Parts: sequence; C-alpha cells; structure tokens
Amino acid sequence: MTRRSFLLGLPGLAGCARDRRPRLNVFNWSGYVAPETIPEFEREFGVRVRYSTYESNEELLAKVMSGNSGWDVVFPTSYYIGPMRQFGLLAPLEPRWLSNLDQLDARYRAPSWDPKLAWSVPYIWGATGIAYNRRLVPPLSRWADLWDERLRGRLTMLDDPAEVLGACLLKLGHPLNSTDPDELRRAQREAITQKRLLRAYLNTEVRDQLVAGDVLAAQLWATTAQQAMDASPDLGFVYPAEGFALWADNAVVLRESRRRELAHRFIDYLLRPRVAARIAEATRTATVNAGARALLREALRNNPVLYPPPEVLARGQWFEPMPAAAQRLRDRLWTEIKSA
Repeated sequence: MTRRSFLLGLPGLAGCARDRRPRLNVFNWSGYVAPETIPEFEREFGVRVRYSTYESNEELLAKVMSGNSGWDVVFPTSYYIGPMRQFGLLAPLEPRWLSNLDQLDARYRAPSWDPKLAWSVPYIWGATGIAYNRRLVPPLSRWADLWDERLRGRLTMLDDPAEVLGACLLKLGHPLNSTDPDELRRAQREAITQKRLLRAYLNTEVRDQLVAGDVLAAQLWATTAQQAMDASPDLGFVYPAEGFALWADNAVVLRESRRRELAHRFIDYLLRPRVAARIAEATRTATVNAGARALLREALRNNPVLYPPPEVLARGQWFEPMPAAAQRLRDRLWTEIKSA
C-alpha cells in the first residue's frame, strides 16, 4: 500500500449499466482509504461509488481544470485550495450536511488555508522528510546529506516542484515558501547540482525500491515512509534539522458536481471517528480527526514518524499558496530542473 496504488474492487462495477443506484464519483490519492471504506458507504447509503486514484496535485488539477471532469469529490493539498477556489473549481460547503465537523482536532477547525471551512474539510495531514537505509553510517540527518556522493544512483527526490524547491531552500537556510527570485534561483542551482546523484524523481513508487534496498535514501512523505518501514526493518526516517514541509490533504466538492448533497454525505461519513480510525490504521496515515486518534492503538497514536513530537514539529513549515508571479517563476525553474 502506498501513501497516497490499489484500485478497490467495488461492488456493482460489473454490469453497472443495469445498476440504477445513484452514483458518486470520487478521485483520491492512492492508498487513502481502508479496504472496507467504500463498500460500507455504498451499502449504508444505497449508492455506488466510482473510485479512482492519482499520485500528485498536478495530476489532479490537470484532470479537473476543464470543469467537466465528471468527478464530485477530490482531495487537494492545503496550498491548492486557494488557487482552485480562484479558478472557480470548488463548490461552497453546506454545514447542514456535515454533522461531524466537531470531530476534527482543534487545530484543523480553522486552518490557515480555509479558516471557516467554507470550501474544504481536512482529511489527512503529514510532513516530508528523508527515508533512508540504516546501513548508511553516519545516518542521514539533514537535507544537505542528500548531496553526498555515496548516494550516487541510489537516491530519489519527490516528483513535486514545491517539495524539491522547498528542500533546496531549507538546505540554504531560506524559508520553505520563499518568493524571492534570487533565493529561488539559488535553490534551482542546488537541485541541478544534485541531479548527477539522482536515480529519479519519484513519489510513492519509490517505496518498493527502498524496501528492496535498491534506493538508499529518498525525500519522502512520512506516510509512505512509514509504509516502507513496516515492510522492512532496515529502513529509518528523519525530519531534517534544517526544517521540513507540513501539508494536509482536504476533501472538497467540485463546482461541476450534480450530486452535491451525496458528496457532502460522503465527506461526513469520512469524518466519523470509527471510519477515520480504520482508514488511519489501514493506510498508516496521520488523521486530523481527534475522535479517530483516540480510537487508535497506542503504538500508532504515538508513532513519532506519523505524529512527530512537539519539539520536532516546531521545525515544520506549512506550504502556502504562491503569488502568481512567484508561482510562474517556480514553474519555470522546475521545468528547467527536469530538463537539465
């Protein structure tokens, strides 16, 4: 299972042309629901769910940008909420159909990206660090360690411009969300210098390579790293000393949806503590749901990879949406990094 590529075997897909139940279309990160999540929702509400997955925010945005994608509920990361709203892609939420919002942890009831929860409901949160093979001596502890010659050909970075530029900025002592053109160009030079060591830019696909020992170090989301660590005792994870990115993926209803009440019922179902706890257990992700976290086994509830202690969390920086000019520059720099 990956952070965010299994496609659930959903009841009713065979012969769906004869299935007269209402249909909800859900597009989510891979590995973000428990095996029973969708079937139980279908049974309880008498509906069928068309469920599919993606691996990056860029892939999601490319699919829904036309406003005629066919999806009802999607799960963008926090710093995509503002831009998606500006593009007119999101429907305002109806609190009367969301009875379980009070289950959210206090810090997610008024998040910076949507303080009134007018457009989005936090779903899963996490952070980004370094997954590594424990046979590396000394062990990795900083972003700067990912420029070490001993990692040549056995190192990956995320296929994500905000993450890669962010790590480079932090390595240089700059803010994660810098908009300064000079700082961003210096970060680009760091990324290009590092490319000679890289095996590839990969997201969840690197998990199996870490487990097999083919990759020794990877910039990676904590959730995917924990899944890899569950499969191999040879792996460790560290939140870099220079700081690291924090993010939250959120459930939203697309403006194009013709099934808005059912979409809200699905989001509210995901907010039930029992449902959210089973998702967190099955997927090894960090829940935003206080009621759900209370139901988790102690070993998972206090897992320092998924729930870093306060002194570690203090080094984290939340991704923020970029002003248009800064985003255009970042996009251009990323294109040049990938083609270098």
